[in-house]
Amino acid sequence: NYNIMALQFTDQTAKEAIESGKVVMIDFWAEWCGPCIKLGSAVEAIADKYDGKAVVGKMNIDENDEVSSEYRVRNIPTILFFKDGELKDRSVGLVPQADLEAKLEALL
Repeated sequence: NYNIMALQFTDQTAKEAIESGKVVMIDFWAEWCGPCIKLGSAVEAIADKYDGKAVVGKMNIDENDEVSSEYRVRNIPTILFFKDGELKDRSVGLVPQADLEAKLEALL
């Protein structure tokens, strides 16, 4: 289990993950967004820690805009949490990794 990277979601793969009913955490980001880059390392750590328990990934909103517009992602970084195919929680802005893990834990 070395160097597990967070998944790089596309609109298609994100929809498939959400529809699977699993616990899914999607980080909406862009390369020009400083706070997104900072939050990225926390997302990678969570992907590693929850490997096999949750589907954790990142979506570049400059390359994929369907899911972000469907769930009204207006500011980035935004992280959405899904379970049973439904949006259950969201986090907006640069927040501590522990806050994200708490939201994820609540769904597991």
